[in-house]
Amino acid sequence: MTDELRPFLLHWGITAISLWVASHIFKGVRFADTSSLIVSALLLGFANAVVKPLLIVLTLPLTFVTLGFFLLVINALMILMVSALVKGFKVSGFWTALFASIFVSLLSIAIEAFLQDSTTVHRIEMPRSGVWL
Repeated sequence: MTDELRPFLLHWGITAISLWVASHIFKGVRFADTSSLIVSALLLGFANAVVKPLLIVLTLPLTFVTLGFFLLVINALMILMVSALVKGFKVSGFWTALFASIFVSLLSIAIEAFLQDSTTVHRIEMPRSGVWL
């Protein structure tokens, strides 16, 4: 059970750290206390897992027309939605949410790359039965 829980907790912690750093860099992003930061990170992960894919599918033509740049708007909307739902989390406006979402995404990717075990090799093996599908 702990093997399945460990990646979730690690990603949750990385998101919380990225949001905390973003709140110190961007004046328009503020947390009232630590509990609002932790709840915001959890809710942002949930929104990115459930709501974001639905928005991507619904706005697929617009995403194609903008060559994928509309995904940045969807990321900003996720942060604005979480700030509307969590009482102690405040974002001053759309542009702050847009730049904060870019920053949080890049910092999360950098932290995960740093923490990833470089000695782990992922091998793809053929199925033993000989059936691919």
